[in-house]
Amino acid sequence: MGALHQGHLSLVSQALQDNDCVVVSIFVNPTQFDNEGDLKKYPRTLDKDVTLLETLQGNIIVYAPDALAFYEGNIKSRTFNFGAIANEMEGKHRKGHFDGVGTVVSRLLKIVAPHKAYFGQKDFQQLQIVKKLVEIENISTTIVGCEIVREPNGVAMSSRNKRLSTTEFEEAILISATLKEVASKFNSLSLPALTKLAEKKFKESNLKLEYFEIANERTLKTALRKHKSTKYRAFVAAFCGEVRLIDNMRIN
Repeated sequence: MGALHQGHLSLVSQALQDNDCVVVSIFVNPTQFDNEGDLKKYPRTLDKDVTLLETLQGNIIVYAPDALAFYEGNIKSRTFNFGAIANEMEGKHRKGHFDGVGTVVSRLLKIVAPHKAYFGQKDFQQLQIVKKLVEIENISTTIVGCEIVREPNGVAMSSRNKRLSTTEFEEAILISATLKEVASKFNSLSLPALTKLAEKKFKESNLKLEYFEIANERTLKTALRKHKSTKYRAFVAAFCGEVRLIDNMRIN
């Protein structure tokens, strides 16, 4: 959605390695915001974004459509049945969000018709939603998930970071630090104990925790006990000042 940073460039770089031509869509999608104020405040820096993309070597096309034209005059979400994965975490806290994601990604994939599409794992739940989307819409694009890129202090790179003050940016370190601590103590504490540890960290900070969840990586269902063959991932959404940040990490 624009306000590009090194995390976005890592997706483009990976795509350039794998393909002859890469299309970068830059589009602040109105249908996936449940908060009108958040939509208005979302950074729009198209000229800077294009300049940043020009630092990469390769055949890159920028696709930056007008919202009204993109939606053919009807800016409205479709309704999708993504199953249980859409009812967890972001699905609980952002009503209609994944219908908005599905609507815009479906249109983008059908307009551009790429062989592959690259998405970052910072929005891990969204990545699983997009994989489900191409399955139910019978779209032939292969969805490729790419690793989270972090700032030197550990904060997950995000366009929203530009809205943080210097103090808030330092305070946001708590998110990734907590995820790392939970991962380091995975073998010694139960899952409910790990969740309590994380919640206590946020309670003692200036950040306002929206949710902390340890979930089965495949189903995204909240996990209460460990099973040897299951991969677990911890998910966080928290407000740093007025800015909502999300992050996640595999913990075993």
